[in-house]
Amino acid sequence: MINPDCIFCRIASKDIQANLVAETELSLAFWDISPRQPIHILVIPKNHHANIAELTMNSPEQLVDLMQLGTQIALEKSTGSFRLSFNTGEEAGQTVFHAHGHITSRTPKDQIA
Repeated sequence: MINPDCIFCRIASKDIQANLVAETELSLAFWDISPRQPIHILVIPKNHHANIAELTMNSPEQLVDLMQLGTQIALEKSTGSFRLSFNTGEEAGQTVFHAHGHITSRTPKDQIA
């Protein structure tokens, strides 16, 4: 299911261009346009789910794919120290109401001497 009013659905369907990192049949990852860490990548399910709780309850296969893609990217881009976090609801800081994880890390793998 795609929501035509959702920016992440439009990115997933390639209607809006993003700086892609990786994708699978079910998930997509791209660089955040307002990064808060040197590594700040968003990982989303291609189908619309309002938040991680909805995704967990309605599509375990997509949830597993999302987590596997996020972990793979985090391990490739960071030194192995990273955060994969999800905000659910406005009070928790969610601003785009399409399930998405934030992969963040202070130290990119390519900056290690």
